[in-house]
Amino acid sequence: MGILSKALSAVTWWNGQTLNTQLFTWRKGVKVGDDSQGNIYYRNADDSKRWVIFNGEIEASRINPDWHGWLHRTYDSPPTKSPLAHKVWEKPHQENLTGTVLAYAPSGSIRRENPADRGDYEAWAPE
Repeated sequence: MGILSKALSAVTWWNGQTLNTQLFTWRKGVKVGDDSQGNIYYRNADDSKRWVIFNGEIEASRINPDWHGWLHRTYDSPPTKSPLAHKVWEKPHQENLTGTVLAYAPSGSIRRENPADRGDYEAWAPE
């Protein structure tokens, strides 16, 4: 199964970088840096292309705001060369957890292990 999964990941983008991305990165990629999640950021020699190779699941919300700004050319220099100043009230970056077990569930949600007492709720019964 290991050989099959590696073969599939070479041709499917949802299992990792494709074979073309691997070849392009190997031939033309200049490593710029990496982030706390292990994602690696690249650019080509003339800086006309910028891209990321994800460490694990390919999910755009896993890119922190500093690197997102560099990828989308909001900032010319990467966070490894000139880190952005952060305010004391800013929370650390967290990926989008919607649809996962770790997603937020309010106190009355049936997704919680111990939902809050729903004494204010009364089931409707037709008369």
